Amino acid sequence: MSTVTESVDVNVPVNTAYNQWTQFEEFPRFMGGVEEIKQLDATTTHWKTNIDGVKREFDAKITEQLPDERVAWTSIEGSKQAGVVTFHRLSDTTTRVTCQMDFEPQGVAETAGDKLGFLDRQVKGDMKRFKEYIEQRGTESGAWRGQVDRPGA
Repeated sequence: MSTVTESVDVNVPVNTAYNQWTQFEEFPRFMGGVEEIKQLDATTTHWKTNIDGVKREFDAKITEQLPDERVAWTSIEGSKQAGVVTFHRLSDTTTRVTCQMDFEPQGVAETAGDKLGFLDRQVKGDMKRFKEYIEQRGTESGAWRGQVDRPGA
């Protein structure tokens, strides 16, 4: 399993950055290779991706969600991946958003791409595009302020 961590400082308040991140169906606007995300229920999303011609569909489950702090997920079918995005207030108008993603490459092409740092570059690019997206908007497109407690917590 490969792990990638990337942080970006965005010039919006923590609640704005967090609220936008909860709008999963908006992810294709800033995530390369993500064609579509459908919110199936409060904690389940269905993803369609096309990365360098490799098409995948999978469902992911939100395993923990604390408003203005963190969103964690894991795939429940298809590609094995999990991750967490955390939100840190740096000032009233600046937030550090950190994404840590774990990914299990499948097949020769993904394993080679992983060794060449493809996932690392993809996550870095996605975080940079998130910064540009939310700063250009200046406000979130929506919000989900519900809480999902970590299993066993």
